[in-house]
Amino acid sequence: MKVGFLGLGNMGFGMAANLLGAGHEVTVWNRSPQKAEPLVAQGAVLARTPRQAAAGRELIVSMLADDAALEEVLQGNDGVFEGLPRGALHVSSSTIAVATADRVAMLHQDRGLRYLSAPVFGRPEAAAAAKLFVVAAGAESDYAAASALFPAISQKVFYIGAKPSAANLVKLCGNFAILAAIETLAEAMTLAQKGGVPKKQFLEVMTASLFDTPVYRNYGAVLVEERFKPAGFAAPLGLKDMRLVGQSAETLRVPMPVLNVLRDHLLQAIGTLGEDIDWSGIGRAIALNGGL
Repeated sequence: MKVGFLGLGNMGFGMAANLLGAGHEVTVWNRSPQKAEPLVAQGAVLARTPRQAAAGRELIVSMLADDAALEEVLQGNDGVFEGLPRGALHVSSSTIAVATADRVAMLHQDRGLRYLSAPVFGRPEAAAAAKLFVVAAGAESDYAAASALFPAISQKVFYIGAKPSAANLVKLCGNFAILAAIETLAEAMTLAQKGGVPKKQFLEVMTASLFDTPVYRNYGAVLVEERFKPAGFAAPLGLKDMRLVGQSAETLRVPMPVLNVLRDHLLQAIGTLGEDIDWSGIGRAIALNGGL
């Protein structure tokens, strides 16, 4: 399949590499073009603009940092909308607001283009290993068309309906649940450690009994080893996601008191440990608050 791929950050690079490795004809674009050099060496074509990446493609995938980046890439003289052929499909894997997804879906429809939301769960190592979980929503025919790509990047795909933004809501809710799990695990670790039980020993008990799940195993190891840099998922992006969760909660009139705790700890982690800290760095903020 002729695929355009836009955004080669921590997640996008691995996804594009796996599409290339699966035999797809991939044209890539990234704001910093040097990031694409290893992919070009493997056979990818480097586009100078989003428009060029979309030109002649039957399908494009975008994996961009936020709402503003997505909308900037779509519009303007060098944007995707100027290059993508009528009837082509855009698969958006970015974590964006529900309202943004609704607006972007309408922009595609107005131009005779197809749009599928397909955000993913997984850290960069999962993206590189093609072990992501994809949450997809949009027209069934669009989902069927994109399904040719998903085996190259993921271990499982969840199709949740015809409204694209439903996938974005699931992604935001999921990220909230992940960070809440990190928060509670870090609080419990801090209490155990201050009482004389090593963090590693506490984690072994939890993951071998009550909490034998990927989130607790993977982030538990990060918390124990304090592997907060380099960031797999930078705390400012986590803060952005929690802000989007808050927007949806306000729109839908759902109280989420834990959300305020998560946002405050992200702000503390960024303020004390730097912008390049992983979002699991809230564990260090929690430990500091506990006197460790």
